[in-house]
Amino acid sequence: MAFAAYGVRGPLKLAVGHGPFALANNHLCRGWRPPSSYAVSRASSANISSNAVRHMVRHSHLVAPSSERRRSNTKASAVDGSIVAEERITVLVIGGGGREHALCYALNRSPSCESVLCAPGNVGIAQSGDATCVSDLDISCSDDVISFCHKRRVGMVVVGPEAPLVAGLANDLVKAGIPTFGPSSEAAALEGSKDFMKKLCDKYNIPTAKYRTFMDPVEAKQYVNDQGAPIVVKADGLAAGKGVVVAMTLDEAFEAIDCMLVQGSFGSAGSQVIIEEFLEGEEASFFALVDGENALQLESAQDHKRVGDGDVGPNTGGMGAYSPAPIVTEQLKRMVMESIIIPTVKGMAAEGCKFVGVLYAGLMIEKKSGLPKLIEYNVRFGDPECQVLMMRLESDLAQVLLSACKGELGQVSLTWSPEIAMVVVMASEGYPGSYKKGTIIKNISNAEQVSPAVKIFHAGTALDGDGNLVAVGGRVLGVTAKGKDIEEARERAYAAADVIDWPEGFFRHDIGWRALKHKQIAN
Repeated sequence: MAFAAYGVRGPLKLAVGHGPFALANNHLCRGWRPPSSYAVSRASSANISSNAVRHMVRHSHLVAPSSERRRSNTKASAVDGSIVAEERITVLVIGGGGREHALCYALNRSPSCESVLCAPGNVGIAQSGDATCVSDLDISCSDDVISFCHKRRVGMVVVGPEAPLVAGLANDLVKAGIPTFGPSSEAAALEGSKDFMKKLCDKYNIPTAKYRTFMDPVEAKQYVNDQGAPIVVKADGLAAGKGVVVAMTLDEAFEAIDCMLVQGSFGSAGSQVIIEEFLEGEEASFFALVDGENALQLESAQDHKRVGDGDVGPNTGGMGAYSPAPIVTEQLKRMVMESIIIPTVKGMAAEGCKFVGVLYAGLMIEKKSGLPKLIEYNVRFGDPECQVLMMRLESDLAQVLLSACKGELGQVSLTWSPEIAMVVVMASEGYPGSYKKGTIIKNISNAEQVSPAVKIFHAGTALDGDGNLVAVGGRVLGVTAKGKDIEEARERAYAAADVIDWPEGFFRHDIGWRALKHKQIAN
């Protein structure tokens, strides 16, 4: 399967909005500033080219062993858009969770990648050999990261988490001449402020749920009372995937408003809230790489946000995922690109802050209309969706991401494995609430030997003083497997999860149920 990029050049039709964002010269990005808790440096928001690598990008299959890859340059015909790399590059991945482990895994398989570094990384990344971890690099200090990149001759930085992006790390790296995959702090407002994202949707006619923004709890409660339940309450800023409450009753909505606006449970992230209509339907995750002007869609994925089997309990950062998602048909992909992704890329450019990085659109496929609406944007790869996407990607990830940094995605197409991938997240007991740290995990290596198609990504692990692997996070492991169909991928993932000896951990037992339901209906 190969996907090509969408160009977004051409006339931009602006929506006739309302309020302060109706004026074309009232730039959303230029007017937005991150919360004061972030130390943001100002710099150009446009990523620059690397002088170290001249290339054309292909959808190369990653089958060469590491030793062979490091001995020879990658060369092939330009007819099919193949790579002609003058030298392989060193890539630095910023972050230390399951998403970053998956990115390191894919980059380590890239023929154009000489070596992969990860800061701070985690013990699973280091032990797997997917990257060399740099645990002592202070990723919150741009000067330290820049100095490290110059010292180690890093050819590209890939920023995994959202917080460094909102804080302006990409701005500083780009200003220093280091190709960086990830948006500027101004463009990262798409995730850093849900109010910003909603106003962009208003201005550029991007379909989303009806909403209002509030800072006063009394006014917010009155609006909820007028609208009725179910209704959705969201913290405006970054809340580690926990700032969304789907309130099925008025009391639940009032409690969420008090939690955010009165008690300040999310700090500055909850200083204002977005109250939006409840959309009934099926959620899906849609990803597109963006170079400021071109957008390249990735394969589809679908995750499971609720903590418990049967989609019950509070929302989490994700308890499992699979790719592709049957609900995301080819027709729906085109619809999402044309009605959501492309208008966003155009709108961000028109507002003076071109977006460079990955757009992760959380979608609701409405039950009544079957049409997609944008729930929210993330400006980085999703976790756990990143695990299943990187398991299926067959293209040279390093070259693809470097093309985005250089504004050359128009030349790129992607190749994906036709197999299904599924990940089951193992979490610490008590998550997404309080949980105990330091519990011992055993039999990881045995679990990975269940099948060659199994890969375990580490999200929250460390070594204790006795050398035991221990859990130090809420979501700890991503047990991932590929198969010829959803049943085989599911069987392999759960077989591996069952081998892992971790009494204090838990996982959902119904990951993939929607895909199975779609298959049953189709048959």
